[in-house]
Amino acid sequence: MTPRLIAAALAAIALASPARADDLRIGLSAPVTSIDPHFANATPNSSFARHIFDPLVVRGPDGRPMPNLALSWTALEENLWEFKLRPGVTWHDGKPFTADDVAFSFNRAPSVPNSPASFGGALRTVAKVEVVDPLTLRITTSAPTPNLPIDLTAIAIVSRHVGEGATTADYNAGKAAIGTGPFRLLSYSAGSSIEVERNPAWWGPKQDWDKVTFRIIPNPGARTAALLSGDVELIAAPSSSDLPRLRSDQNVRIFERQGSRALFLSPDFSREGASPFISDNDGKPLSTNPMRDLRVRQALSLAISRQGLAERVQQGMAEPTGQWMPPGAFGYNPAVGVPPQDLARARSLLAEAGFPNGFRLTLHASNDRYPADGQTAQAVAQMWSRIGVATTVETLPFATYLTRLAKQEYSIVQNSWGSSTGEAGSVLLNIVHSYDAPRRLGSSNDTRYVNPTLDRQIEEALSTMDPAEREQRIAAAVKASTDDLALIPMILFKAAWAARRPLTYEPRMDEQTLVMGIKRER
Repeated sequence: MTPRLIAAALAAIALASPARADDLRIGLSAPVTSIDPHFANATPNSSFARHIFDPLVVRGPDGRPMPNLALSWTALEENLWEFKLRPGVTWHDGKPFTADDVAFSFNRAPSVPNSPASFGGALRTVAKVEVVDPLTLRITTSAPTPNLPIDLTAIAIVSRHVGEGATTADYNAGKAAIGTGPFRLLSYSAGSSIEVERNPAWWGPKQDWDKVTFRIIPNPGARTAALLSGDVELIAAPSSSDLPRLRSDQNVRIFERQGSRALFLSPDFSREGASPFISDNDGKPLSTNPMRDLRVRQALSLAISRQGLAERVQQGMAEPTGQWMPPGAFGYNPAVGVPPQDLARARSLLAEAGFPNGFRLTLHASNDRYPADGQTAQAVAQMWSRIGVATTVETLPFATYLTRLAKQEYSIVQNSWGSSTGEAGSVLLNIVHSYDAPRRLGSSNDTRYVNPTLDRQIEEALSTMDPAEREQRIAAAVKASTDDLALIPMILFKAAWAARRPLTYEPRMDEQTLVMGIKRER
């Protein structure tokens, strides 16, 4: 063997084995678009932020709220909550964490410049934050908010002394990435990799790993190859087509859980006139936006074989659905079934709406965010073409897709939402409710659906303190939304991870890949 080949072999061995036994390498399926924990309300960003920053309340693997920086919370009145904070917590730079940092974070989170997906919805009713003492916080809400502790799981706490005046670029550069979390940021390369090291002063249990490298590997085949070669020790969202091979490998373990992420279609409601990616069959823009006609939305929904998407495209790693939560979830409505594919009825509805010969449109989707997202969009396009709606698919990297979506640049998109709160109100609040920036409602309603009657129904439901009555009201709002097809639900994903032995992972309903849940079996 020549010296060059020997050097190459040694480099390959070094790549396939961790530098130290307490180092860990993870392959992520989607990019983390910013280290700023308040920049974008997206699962990849929020999942990574948990390593650097702590929220007041965290969700367990089953979605239930658990104490974190807040040890306890009490509803003193319907509109007044008191949070007792954890003593002895310090920031990565050694300065003490106090209630003032929480007040600063609540003020910053909804107002980050150029945010493509605001966190304002989680703080929509927070009217006043009072620092009683360094470890006591009182929150006055503008309306009864029974889900406030769950809502606050979305808000990472950043320090006032570092964050005041800091920009998103400062967080990305590491300058402002000073948290209270179990790890400290070492480096961030957008779309490529992130490195963190263990925070020895973390208030929580000692972590098993000294250094962790997160590699962004959007291609599912490349993620599988990286795992099998030992280039990484754990991957998120293994491809469903690779799962049989991974299950048969004695060096690999699979960890699964039914998730709460729904994949759906969001039509453009922002325009009454021509919509940019819809035309007649000759390519001329239509004078009115057909997506605002319920019959057209019904036709597009009935053209879809949800069972086919779940079984063939997602290869069993999804369930067909007509709503956005699985059976048994808080607010799930059993009266909302899975719409059957009915091509004849779909064509009839199009004719009733004035499109007997259909029309043309472009469906936009991400190509690196969800399992088989591009393939699913292509399958939907083929189904629509069968009813005369000639559909072109344009897929984009998620970061680009999200930025353009926030500007209402599309005519219809394939979209998704993970209801990490574990209940159906999350979608109603963030996506279905009319966009109302001053009130922090509909913060992710990027296609600008508007229904004042449903808005009132949603607000009343989410302000109902009695749990049983609140669930009934949420379920009724779910049905009203699906009847009007504010969005067109298609499938619910199953969450999965694959790890090399002897690692184990505690699978999570919210799909988050957390180093804190990765253990080495002794």
